[in-house]
Amino acid sequence: MRVVVFAYHNVGARGLRTLLAGGVQVDLVVTHPDDPGETIWFDSVAAVAAEHGIATVLVDETVDDALQDRVTRLAPDYIFSFYFRRMLPAPLLVAAHIAALNMHGSLLPKYRGRVPVNWAVLHGERETGATLHVMQAKPDAGDIVAQQAVPILPDDTAKNVFDKVTVAAEIALWRVLPQLLQGKVPRRNNDLAQGSYFGGRKPEDGCIDWQQPAQAIYNLMRAVAPPYPGAFFDCNGRRFIVARARMARPEVAGLFPASAGTSLHAAGELILARGGDGGVIHILELWMADHPGQPLSAQHFSELAGLQP
Repeated sequence: MRVVVFAYHNVGARGLRTLLAGGVQVDLVVTHPDDPGETIWFDSVAAVAAEHGIATVLVDETVDDALQDRVTRLAPDYIFSFYFRRMLPAPLLVAAHIAALNMHGSLLPKYRGRVPVNWAVLHGERETGATLHVMQAKPDAGDIVAQQAVPILPDDTAKNVFDKVTVAAEIALWRVLPQLLQGKVPRRNNDLAQGSYFGGRKPEDGCIDWQQPAQAIYNLMRAVAPPYPGAFFDCNGRRFIVARARMARPEVAGLFPASAGTSLHAAGELILARGGDGGVIHILELWMADHPGQPLSAQHFSELAGLQP
């Protein structure tokens, strides 16, 4: 069984290790060079490939004709895509003698497209997972080969959920690998009418609208919490990033004055925020945008934000 792997990020690294642990011969790994402008908090596919002596190609923007020709000459039985950030060209997919398979970070057909974990947390989902599916020209549209669900707990951040999805991807691949090694690809319909497609997110999408219900604001905070760029707000000419938060317990929520004419309040060592529905969020860690990673005390935040005592 000969395989070419296109991969990046934690799911890519674990997917590659899973194939190797299953005795698969990986002839080529294609991955991305790390972006110096991006916070690299995840595992390196290139390092895993080097550890196992596998030939590696770095691709930044496009899978060019020369690379497509190289993959075709290798005549792989399977092509796998594990969190590779570029769509594979349709002519490349047919180079796989048995199938070209992609691992997606949701329970397809839900959350097709970009950053599915972040979207699931943002929308308050209680479950997501990983799906191995047949690749087509249309993204995340091919038949489902294997799935593994994981729970999203009320206080899970996107990073917490992504860690679970990484394990789910490993489990889904491991369970179906014996069939794949026999040349059998189990399939069931990926009914796109039952799901939806979502695009990418930008750092500016983390701007907090305090008129939204508190739970919706909290979901945004969880969905983009570090190592993602973070939910943010501007106050008194300064920008602040919410690094950690939770819905306030009743005794904490009661410390937010009912008469306060602002969405933000500092009470002793507590920083509190109120949504448009009156619900209160307890901000556990707050940064100034120009000093990321440096938590502010409630008193210092109150002074910077010009809050009334």
